[in-house]
Amino acid sequence: MSALDFSFVEWDIFNKFVLKGMLFSVELTIIATVGGIVFGTILALMRLSGNKVLELPAVIYVNGMRSIPLVMVILWFFLLIPFLIGRSIGAELSATITFVAFEAAYFSEIMRAGIQSIPRGQVMAGQALGMTYSQNMRLIVLPQAFRNMIPVLLTQTIILFQDTSLVYAIGAYDLLKGFVTAGKIYGRVEEVYILAALAYFVICFGLSALVRRLQARIAIIR
Repeated sequence: MSALDFSFVEWDIFNKFVLKGMLFSVELTIIATVGGIVFGTILALMRLSGNKVLELPAVIYVNGMRSIPLVMVILWFFLLIPFLIGRSIGAELSATITFVAFEAAYFSEIMRAGIQSIPRGQVMAGQALGMTYSQNMRLIVLPQAFRNMIPVLLTQTIILFQDTSLVYAIGAYDLLKGFVTAGKIYGRVEEVYILAALAYFVICFGLSALVRRLQARIAIIR
């Protein structure tokens, strides 16, 4: 520890190297969260439809994605998509596609649990009023399911932000890449890894505290 030297740390390093990576990590998190919730909700509805034609593909997709490490999926997309389409799509776009596809499986399970948490009586009441399946889901079930699942969805988003560091494996310029680039230029690789870990901890711990407060407020409203 005595060999560590943080005297090189100054705002200019964050401005030149880290900020760019931070912006991409946040952008990737937001896109993957929105895309994951949208496609995850569709997958959840397919699994709960009772139609084997819709249910079986959704089950295979969700269970398949959840059984594979994310870093392997990232590498597969990055290496196979250019091979299939005949041209490179870039590390950042490949990472975005991968995260949306991968996170949809996890958000699907969250949304499925949220939908199933709604009392069956409310669904039956909607049917008694003459609502179709889609109207019942859109007007009664999904709004309540989203409210119930907000803390879990946000927690998954925090985990997603942590996982964005894995795009370093394909050369995408994320938050971790920004720190490492600065460390190589200044010859302080060990120090920047410590700073990167501290940055992830501060961001994720702060967001987790906000989620706990939100969860407490939702509990009071109930």
